[in-house]
Amino acid sequence: MAASTHTVTNQAPPLVSYDVFNADRALVEAVDRHLDPQLLDEAYGDLSALGLTSGSAQVQAWGALANENPPKLRTHDRYGNRVDEVEFHPSWHRLLGKGVSAGLTAAWSRPGGHVRRAAAFVVWTQVEAGNGCPLSMTHAAVPALRTDPALAAEWEPRLTSMVYDQDLRPAEHKAGVLFGMAMTEKQGGSDVRANTTSARALAEDGTYELTGHKWFCSAPMSDGFLVLAQAPGGLTCFLVPRVLADGTRNVFRVQRLKDKLGNRSNASAEVEFDGTWARRVGDEGRGVRTIIGMVAATRLDCVLGSAGLMRQAVSQAVHHSTYREAFGGRLIDKPLMRNVLADLALESEAATTLGLRLAAAYDDGGEQERAFLRIAVPAAKYWVTKRCTPVAVEALECLGGNGYVEESGMPRLLRESPLNSVWEGAGNIQALDVLRALQREPAALNAYLQEVGKARGADHRLDGAIKNLLTELADLDGIEGRARRLVERIAVVLQGSLLVRFAPPEVADAFCASRLGGDWGASFGTLPHTLDLGSVVERARPAS
Repeated sequence: MAASTHTVTNQAPPLVSYDVFNADRALVEAVDRHLDPQLLDEAYGDLSALGLTSGSAQVQAWGALANENPPKLRTHDRYGNRVDEVEFHPSWHRLLGKGVSAGLTAAWSRPGGHVRRAAAFVVWTQVEAGNGCPLSMTHAAVPALRTDPALAAEWEPRLTSMVYDQDLRPAEHKAGVLFGMAMTEKQGGSDVRANTTSARALAEDGTYELTGHKWFCSAPMSDGFLVLAQAPGGLTCFLVPRVLADGTRNVFRVQRLKDKLGNRSNASAEVEFDGTWARRVGDEGRGVRTIIGMVAATRLDCVLGSAGLMRQAVSQAVHHSTYREAFGGRLIDKPLMRNVLADLALESEAATTLGLRLAAAYDDGGEQERAFLRIAVPAAKYWVTKRCTPVAVEALECLGGNGYVEESGMPRLLRESPLNSVWEGAGNIQALDVLRALQREPAALNAYLQEVGKARGADHRLDGAIKNLLTELADLDGIEGRARRLVERIAVVLQGSLLVRFAPPEVADAFCASRLGGDWGASFGTLPHTLDLGSVVERARPAS
């Protein structure tokens, strides 16, 4: 019999056995807004099923186990043969299989696929973000391969399959495959034109052998990889299969796995090529232009992944505050805690709303939307991913000491939170990319201004922010040194315009007052006290 001193009271129950999708009102409304009405019933069914799966105790346990049992590198078999295999905990394979079967690699093959996938990615990230890497890489490889119709015809059906096959064997014998990417090298990092990996043409047209190294190779257990290397005609994109058509292993030497801050369930590796067989993708010398479609798609996934992490952090904070009592009442009813929760909820909803709007632009595919994405994707990637860590920190603090222990799951969210700001180009890379678009592609700025202009006249603080942004854009003096400030304003104004158009009045009012009107402090929980913060918090509360 337990001692009376061990009676447990005033602890929040686990946030479990709930529908992660339908509990997120902002996400549900975004799907409803951007998806063809004829697709809604099927999409809601699929997303609700994934939401229930994501909120189940069993799948949450898989996420914890995958994180606690990181992948292991096995370079040789028992006889001394080089095998270069990465071994994962069974929970990792279960999660990855669920993600593939939920369509997280199938956006390109079905109507409304990007909006449906974006919503699913936000939901699935909340279980365990690590398996999002191979899902993202596989999804994003499609636009790069489409620069070569023959390669696309061969590989796209496998990439967009909803069947997960973990065995390493020739791709033509598999119902579904996964892709990784290897661009950066020790000496250059994001400056991929400094790459030294070389490509020598072989007798068969379009085939090469590669020699060199890659400092970061994402998802090294994949069936194929998009790789940049220096061909005679310049930096070129290549497809490197893991297993060759005759069943032999391609030369793909995994030197070590990275020991990372977070994202520990996922493998990131240093790899060496030494006579590695590859197929050229696109023309020689056009490697960056060829692979840029993959980069853009993965940048959007960084936005969506951060939105998912923020949503889970806010859900945990609001859930805890709903059940926890202190100083004579529930935490959620305390004005100061309500201010903190509402502020966090605004950041989360703004990220989700923006991410789904970008996904809808992919589904549209028109010239105007492509121009809009040229500025909106790097700006969103810059800003949303940077907001993720402060949200995770503040949400953890809402749980107090309970949030600082591993069992709460909050430390895992915190360790994961900086990742998306680093992947696919850190903040300066995104800011410089926006500047290039502003300077070289007038249609991109025009498309952006048309988008934010749809909300003009609805809120005076938004109107003022748009006017100030136009003033900044007109002054190109020293623009690189202030690029971060400019890109931040581009992203926040876009978020504000979307919330003014689509969010409930109390959400839009609070966002515009704080983020655009300047009535805000330097930390969360400093919203104007006159706002309807209770409604903002209630909107963010997950059902349990």
